[in-house]
Amino acid sequence: MLQSNEYFDGKVKSIALNNARGKQTVGVMDTGAYEFGTSTVEYMTVVSGALTVMLPGATQWKTYQANETFIVPANNKFQLKVTEQTAYLCRYE
Repeated sequence: MLQSNEYFDGKVKSIALNNARGKQTVGVMDTGAYEFGTSTVEYMTVVSGALTVMLPGATQWKTYQANETFIVPANNKFQLKVTEQTAYLCRYE
C-alpha cells in the first residue's frame, strides 16, 4: 500500500513505496529552508530542480542538480535550501 506524507505545513509532500529496491519515497518540495533527521542511511536523488544541502559534518553548502545524488548517514540531521520547486527520490537502507 502506498503511504502519503506531508511535512512543513504541506510544503514537502511524498509518497512511500516498497519494491525490489527497498523502501523509497518520491516527493516534491516547495521553496523554503528545511531540516530533516534520518534513522537509516538515505540516498537522495534530485529528479527535477535543485537542492542546496548542508550535510552532517560539512562546513559548506553544496547544490545538487537533477540526476545528482547525495548520501546522508543514519541517525543524523541535515539541512536543505530550496529555491525552486524540486522533485526528489529518496532510497532508505
